[in-house]
Parts: sequence; C-alpha cells; structure tokens
Amino acid sequence: MGKTKAGSARKSRGRSPAAASPAAAAHSLRGKESSRVGKKPAAPRERPGEPPPPPAFCLFDLGAQRERWVKFQERQSLTCEEAARLLLDTFEYRGLVKHTGGCHCGAVRFEVWASTDLHIFDCNCSICIKKQNRHFIVPASHFKLLKGADNITMYSFNTHRAQHTFCKTCGVQSFYTPRSNPDGYGIAPHCLDEGSVCSTIMEEINGKEWEKAMKEHKTIRSMSKP
Repeated sequence: MGKTKAGSARKSRGRSPAAASPAAAAHSLRGKESSRVGKKPAAPRERPGEPPPPPAFCLFDLGAQRERWVKFQERQSLTCEEAARLLLDTFEYRGLVKHTGGCHCGAVRFEVWASTDLHIFDCNCSICIKKQNRHFIVPASHFKLLKGADNITMYSFNTHRAQHTFCKTCGVQSFYTPRSNPDGYGIAPHCLDEGSVCSTIMEEINGKEWEKAMKEHKTIRSMSKP
C-alpha cells in the first residue's frame, strides 16, 4: 500500500455524525490498582536537614495545580495512574467519535475511535483487489473488540505481516492488521453502524509495487501512531 495516484481522491458525503465526546477517556478509566489516595505507604525515615519525601500521590511536579490534582483524585477515588490515563486519553481522543461495527452475522462486534471524516485506502495488491479491501487506519489503542474473539480466524501469506482476520461464521472481514501498519488496525468503513460517518475521502494505493509505494508515501505509517 503506498503511492497516491494523481486525481484519485474521491470525496463523498454521508450521514450526520454522532456528537463528538472528549469524554472518550472514560472507556479506559478503571484499571485495577491496590493503592488509592489516602492509603499512603509508610514514609521512609528522614535524615537530619533533608526535606520530607513527597506524598505517594505526587509523583511529578504539579506546581500550582498540586492541590487541585490531589482533590480531584480523592473525589473520583482514582490512583495517580488512573488520573494520568484519564488526562492523556482526553487529549488523545479529542475531536474523535466512537464508531461501532461488526460482521454480518453479529458474532464479531467492535468499537473504534476515529474522525467523522474518514481517509480510506483502496489497495490493488493481490488480496485486496479480490476482496475489495477498502479500509481506514487507526492506532491499536483506539480499537476495542467487544465480542467474538473466539469466532475470528486469520489468513496470512508472503511476509505474513498482514493478518487478514474474518468471522468464522459469515466470512466478513470487518477489521484486520495491515502490513503497512502492524501496530494498528485497518477498519472496513462499510462494516460500521450507520450514523457516525460524515464524509469519506478515497485514496488509491499501488499495492502491486508495495515496497516502492510505502517508501514514497508520506503519511500512511504515522496513521497508526496515537
């Protein structure tokens, strides 16, 4: 997958998007941690002339926001790790919406955080041309398989880096791991539920000359980076 052909971008308008929600971070909020704010480990013995050690909940310099941060942790019953994850996810998912989708029979279901305006690749390599593998790319952290892990099988060939996953029951490939982006997922836009896509742009990729196309493409590798 790689080189963009001149004049190959095609834009289509779709349905109204679901409202974007920066609260995307909530989906990964509850990790299991044994230590909570207020349950501090015994402080190490101080040496004369040395400042006291920082509290367990203050692992980095919060400056003027320290008191606000600690109160937030206590109010929400969050560990420092959980609070940091919430903050990071809020920025990482900013401007994205949650799409849901799956295979035809419903055995495989997933959710994925992506823009309402999708950049779709149309590859002409030997397998993509046969199964019409149009897809958009997201980081692995933006994808969550909701059900069907035991109902998915996989096909690979050649370098075996691409993992073409599909439902054992109905045979539909709703997502897969691309050779170009093994750290992410390629999502089939036609397998998304209706109502969350605003527009699409289609880019043709010369997969028949994959190595050359990847070397010349400027952005595809970065699309699986958070």
